[in-house]
Amino acid sequence: MACLHVGRAGAPGRDSGQAKDGQVTTVSAEGGTASGPTVLRMLLGAQLRRLREGAGVSRESAGWEIRSSESKISRMELGRVGFKERDIADLLTLYGVTALEERAALLKLARDANSPGWWHRYGDVLPTWFQSYLGLEAAAVLIRTYEVQFVPGLLQTPEYARAVILLGHRGASEAELDRRVSLRVERQRVLRRADPPQLWAVLDEAALRRPIGGVPVMREQLDALIEATAAPHIRLQIVPFDAGGHAAASGAFSILRFGDEDLPDIVYIEQLTSAVYLDKRDDLDHYAVAMERLCVQAAPPERTRELLTRIRDELYPG
Repeated sequence: MACLHVGRAGAPGRDSGQAKDGQVTTVSAEGGTASGPTVLRMLLGAQLRRLREGAGVSRESAGWEIRSSESKISRMELGRVGFKERDIADLLTLYGVTALEERAALLKLARDANSPGWWHRYGDVLPTWFQSYLGLEAAAVLIRTYEVQFVPGLLQTPEYARAVILLGHRGASEAELDRRVSLRVERQRVLRRADPPQLWAVLDEAALRRPIGGVPVMREQLDALIEATAAPHIRLQIVPFDAGGHAAASGAFSILRFGDEDLPDIVYIEQLTSAVYLDKRDDLDHYAVAMERLCVQAAPPERTRELLTRIRDELYPG
């Protein structure tokens, strides 16, 4: 089976942040492939970097212009902080952007980038480090993920999700658990929208044999995965035990790709109380190779339904 290559012109096989000369990308915060404040900040940051470099202005000089520092400019260009409209206007003037239409488009992008995403209303149960991921996930056109312990969050049933959440929040009230499950279910709407991303999930067999929540919960979850194999935008593969060791033995990770050429691929690695986001070319290449090897070592997608049915009937009989 031929695997999808993550390397491409632009990520990780391109220099991130490069756009066609004079091109201004305008995106609505309400929709489109690049929806959500996280990606809008990344888009605006990439364009600000392109304009600064084109004008021959250093980060230090740009920071001085907005009464800030070189590190603040770096964070802005990486999309890791919010934007003040006044700062953007001053930077555009410094970079020689005088065309009213271009300035208006970039200032609107700054305003939209400061608008809260749909997950804002779950702030009471949502760690800040995960908010960035939700914005990236909402904007991705391709999500490739490897899971060793759990079914991927985008494919979890509500009862399975509750059982997983309980593992880390045993003292939580029923109301809090309901909120956390609701957040996960709401997140899954990305796969049901009119333009869903392609999801390519590789699961270690251990994730399917670990009885999270008990037999009824696991049977329902495997039924849901079997149903998901029929969706044209979802591809599932299982790494069986007899495959032995493999390239991703160190743990779960995801690779997200975006439709806009200003955005590089991003590797997401979740930890217990934080997460790591990688976008440097060397890191992307390393994880891209690991994912390629995984999909080769895994059973082909054509066998996924058969394997899921076998595990379900063997371990979780109805």
